[in-house]
Amino acid sequence: MVLYNALLEGNKQWVRERLDQDPEYFERLSKGQSPQFLWIGCSDSRVPANEITHTQPGDIFVHRNIANMVVHSDMNMLSVLDYAVNILKVKHVIVCGHYGCGGVKAAMGNEQYGLVDNWLRFIKDVYRTHAKELDSIKDEEKRFNRFAELNVIEQVFDLTKTTIIQNAWKERNEPKVHGWIYELKTGLIKDLGVSLDSSANLHSIYRINGTVAAEEQDEVLEVKNNGK
Repeated sequence: MVLYNALLEGNKQWVRERLDQDPEYFERLSKGQSPQFLWIGCSDSRVPANEITHTQPGDIFVHRNIANMVVHSDMNMLSVLDYAVNILKVKHVIVCGHYGCGGVKAAMGNEQYGLVDNWLRFIKDVYRTHAKELDSIKDEEKRFNRFAELNVIEQVFDLTKTTIIQNAWKERNEPKVHGWIYELKTGLIKDLGVSLDSSANLHSIYRINGTVAAEEQDEVLEVKNNGK
């Protein structure tokens, strides 16, 4: 019970510190939220979104699961995404993984862990997709790190395959979807250089009817006109 009670005492201390800095802080915070970011991250206790980005409560809308996955049958993730994009109108969606991720590490092997094995299968699909590159990396730690990066990149693309993101792009050209990875050993975030804001980067099979990128709409019209 000592550890349990320490959390409650910690909360009281945090409240006191906040009120000392700003007596109206909680009153103002209670009136609503308008975050500009949705964070899809790992459940790992060492990767708290607000802490590592030095932001405040109300700045980032957060969804976390094992290995920061975007699974299209996950109603929890989809509900969070829909609310963030269509109600809160966030401008950026960030998928943030981290090196040393236990879920990614487990997906590299063939051990059986229990119920979580069903979740790990989605991560294994990423490895299968990039098996040629990953198998060519002989150093296990480097292969592990690269797998974590590729997993983030695939989740970014999986986000853009959703009707939620594609319809938002059609209606307001937002949000922009990014891929980051966090280094536990240094505390630094690395931008993986994947930032998508249109369906132009998607294979045509994933593009929803009516959400084709603007530059490709011109190509479609040209083809139709030539076919007359």
